[in-house]
Amino acid sequence: MKDKNLKNKTSKKLESKLKGIRILTIALIVVLALLLILSIYGFMTVKNNPTFIALIAVAISCSAILPSQFSNMRKIKTELNRRNGNE
Repeated sequence: MKDKNLKNKTSKKLESKLKGIRILTIALIVVLALLLILSIYGFMTVKNNPTFIALIAVAISCSAILPSQFSNMRKIKTELNRRNGNE
């Protein structure tokens, strides 16, 4: 997310964007946790099932999205704090 883009948006829009990113990030964490739990359970109960290997691969690859989400949230929080400090 470009800093120029954040400076052009109103505080209200940034707050709503932050809330949306936070909700999506929490939902992604919950889904990834469930996926990993399901995969571990499948490994323990079913022998030689490649489906659970694929599920773990999906969970690991989708978890790569989390650092960028946290980075975006940090940038928005920084911009909001900067604005609140000036006002």
